[in-house]
Amino acid sequence: MSGNTLGKLFGVTNFGESHGPAIGAVIDGCPPGLELDVADIQLELDRRRPGTSRHVTQRREADEVEILSGVFEGRTTGAPIGLLIRNTDARSKDYSNIVDTFRPGHADFSYWKKYGLRDPRGGGRSSARLTAPTVAAGAVAKKWLWHTHGVRVRGYMSQLGPIPIAFESWEQVPENPFFAPNASIVPELEAFMDQLRRDGDSIGARIEVVAQGVPPGWGEPVYDRLDADIAHAMLGLNAVKGVSIGSGFDCVSMRGSEQGDELGPDGFLSNHAGGVLGGISSGQDVRVSLAVKPTSSIRIERHSVNRAGDPVMVQTLGRHDPCVAIRATPIVEALLAIVLMDHALRHRGQCGGA
Repeated sequence: MSGNTLGKLFGVTNFGESHGPAIGAVIDGCPPGLELDVADIQLELDRRRPGTSRHVTQRREADEVEILSGVFEGRTTGAPIGLLIRNTDARSKDYSNIVDTFRPGHADFSYWKKYGLRDPRGGGRSSARLTAPTVAAGAVAKKWLWHTHGVRVRGYMSQLGPIPIAFESWEQVPENPFFAPNASIVPELEAFMDQLRRDGDSIGARIEVVAQGVPPGWGEPVYDRLDADIAHAMLGLNAVKGVSIGSGFDCVSMRGSEQGDELGPDGFLSNHAGGVLGGISSGQDVRVSLAVKPTSSIRIERHSVNRAGDPVMVQTLGRHDPCVAIRATPIVEALLAIVLMDHALRHRGQCGGA
């Protein structure tokens, strides 16, 4: 199975299955000398960890990371960094009823058609469980970006289902389970999710991620555009069905006199481009917005077929996030950090500098 590595000079290879003994990542290309220990990575994993509130899956995974290689006496050596996260709370019996059937909206059917077999336990390789190693690798990228370039990557939820969430402050984001930048709306979000769980259904959401302090010049002009690589990485995240940079789809209704970011002696006067011009960073904040679909695994019975092609009704049991986007903020931060670090190293390789 190919397609498990993200990045060129800063490469992250993801491995494992949802109900296997462990999951993990191998980071290749991290420069030597970066101060790094388990606590740096664990901090990010704890933000994504399941079972942290009643609004997410109740699978109880500690997500304790082990650094297997690439770090000596608290500093990266330049060798591949091996990261391991053991699975400790898998309940494979919950998936016994879907061994021969396909869940609507899930990867069951397409995996079976491509590989001729599939691991039905928790979705196997297609599970959102595999985002934990991404977050672990992203923690390394976030730290390097901050210490080397002063780049800060942060995200938040801007909409839960039909409920828009107005941005008030970054300080409020870590204070609630939704990563909402607005504390006053949290009771409404909680009530909405409580009813959704009673209904046995799921919902989508919108996530915003922002990189501040990105210097101008990162990215390539044609096939490896910075915004194209960001979109590629984000669409590789489970359940993401739409990615926009800057004004995104809103630019359809804008005129050129509005959308084109004017410049003055002190810099740009707006940021509709989302910090990327011609595939290269402009020095403004890199702003990305993602649409995350409703969770495909729900308790409501739905029409499908079995492997013989016979019609069946499918109900997904087990423990699932009624809104996978609730835990997505640390993941999209990690993905953006990985792409930015990769492009920072590529820029350094071609043009010099830090």
